[in-house]
Amino acid sequence: MSEEDLSNKLVISAALTGAATIKSQNPAVPYTAEEFGDEAKKCYDAGAAIVHIHVRHPEKGNPVADLDIIKTAIDNIKEKAPDILINLSTAISTIVTPKQRIAPVETFKPPIASLNSNSMNFAVGDHKTGQVGLGAKFIFANTFNTIQKFAKAMKKAQVKPEIEIYDFGGMYNILHLAKQQPKRLLDPPLHFQFVFGILGGVPFSLENLGHFLNLRPPDASWSVCGVAKQQFQVALCAAAMGGHIRVGLEDNIRMPDGRLAKGSWEQVEWAAKVTRLVNREPATPDEARKIFNLYQQ
Repeated sequence: MSEEDLSNKLVISAALTGAATIKSQNPAVPYTAEEFGDEAKKCYDAGAAIVHIHVRHPEKGNPVADLDIIKTAIDNIKEKAPDILINLSTAISTIVTPKQRIAPVETFKPPIASLNSNSMNFAVGDHKTGQVGLGAKFIFANTFNTIQKFAKAMKKAQVKPEIEIYDFGGMYNILHLAKQQPKRLLDPPLHFQFVFGILGGVPFSLENLGHFLNLRPPDASWSVCGVAKQQFQVALCAAAMGGHIRVGLEDNIRMPDGRLAKGSWEQVEWAAKVTRLVNREPATPDEARKIFNLYQQ
């Protein structure tokens, strides 16, 4: 399929859990392998090409680095939604080591995985009152050493880095590392995901999105995600501006009307409607492989 044929396609990713969202916030958050598989199938049927996963302990619900538990979840997703692409997180939880964070990518070699771009405060808060909530004591550590080790491991495993950009420092970090020669650390074209609304990162605004787009290499693909209401704000803009969209319960437990989402799949349905409103079509997994320039595995 030619680039011209793909220009009208929009890749929808569904982030099913994250490291923090739990069933007491929304009962649709998957914990068990079966729940991951069922939710992935619903997301695929609704128009998602990719599911992004932080695997959970099936009983306790906490994010885990246990390779056996992760394998069971991946296997169930592949059984129930064999065509969907799996994007593994390397930000598993606040208590795992860098070695544990990258081990699932090295072991299971998914087509795409997150590569975080900078160390930062990482929290949620009330933007009206200035109160800081979950994550107030947390530093999300991604040193240059860690970023480079993860990028090298991904390249060796032929896993495409989805470069997570939370603020402008992270963007400049990646632009610097991308210059490495003669052996490239990051194979072009790059794929960026611009993340808005984390307390410690940048909030969504047209100016912030525009500056990210001005900085990115012209051949790089890009997608967006936002926390809470910013999920819908930035998705609408990305759809109209030629970008791609991530939705899911990792980022937001609700729908635009304020009610709890029935699952990540319901947000995917919304994203698919938005895609068609701007005369684009949801990309299939095979089309997403081409659009994001994934390795041929």
